[in-house]
Order: sequence, then C-alpha cells, then structure tokens
Amino acid sequence: MLTPADMDRLITEWLARAHPVPQQAHAEWSHQGVALLPLGGLFAAVRLPGELVQAAVGYEEPAPIAAAIQEWLSGPVIHDHRTAGATYYALINWGAGVIQQLEQDEDAPCLGKGTYLGVPRIDRRKPPGTYWVVPPRRDGDLCRPAAVRSLVAAGRHELAQRANA
Repeated sequence: MLTPADMDRLITEWLARAHPVPQQAHAEWSHQGVALLPLGGLFAAVRLPGELVQAAVGYEEPAPIAAAIQEWLSGPVIHDHRTAGATYYALINWGAGVIQQLEQDEDAPCLGKGTYLGVPRIDRRKPPGTYWVVPPRRDGDLCRPAAVRSLVAAGRHELAQRANA
C-alpha cells in the first residue's frame, strides 16, 4: 500500500514530466515552491476568475470555496492571487474534445500550447502565494472539462442574475 508521501512523490514525478527538463521543475519547486510548466502536453488549464468561481459556488471564504470546488470539479485546481484578484486554474486533459470551445472563451479561457503555468510544489496547500486548492489525488488526475464548463455556466448565470437585480 502506498503511503501519502509515496503518492506525493508519484504525483510530483508526473507533474515534472510536463517540463521538457523535469530536473528543472524539481529545482524550481525546491528553490521557489513553484515551477513554470508548459501547458498543452500532459495537461491544459482553464483560467477561472475568482468572482466567477465565487458566484458559482456561493461562497467567498477560502475553506468553503475549496470544498465546493473539490466536489464540483473532482480534480486538481490551483489558486493564484494576482493584483487583479483571485484566479483559479482547473487542470484538464489537453486532448479533450472541448478544448477548442474553451479556448474561445474570453473570461474563462483554456490555456494550452505556448503558455506556462506556475504549478506549486505538491505540499503547498494554503496561502501565501500560489497553492493547490485541490491537489491531484494521483498521477494523471485531471478535472473533467464538462464539469469545468458547468461551473463556468453556473457562475455566469449567477453573475447575470446579480446584474439584473
């Protein structure tokens, strides 16, 4: 039976394989806690504005947002707080059939080839900085694109209702 440390090691190796030089990813995690990984190979990421996520899940506090995201997306999600506000990145399969539709999305685009994402070390699970809201549970663990689309649609619906109220 694998221990949690063994699982973290396997997940870390999987994530590092996204980088053309996996040792570079390991070095960045060791020195900075975040590695820049190219998207469009092992996985892509859908960029979700914090306001959209909060509207979809009905919470504004980190703990209930994390629980709701975990239940809704059932896959790995990264949180990054930039000057423009909170941003979430749902990791999805780059080869998924809905990528083109998500790529066209202006407020929740799918990021793939030609884009790098700051991916936190597997044990970074709370602020400050970039961290896992929902860490991968195993190597190859990704969100289902249909679940991501559903979350985006729910957030948009709620924001539109607020605007019309």
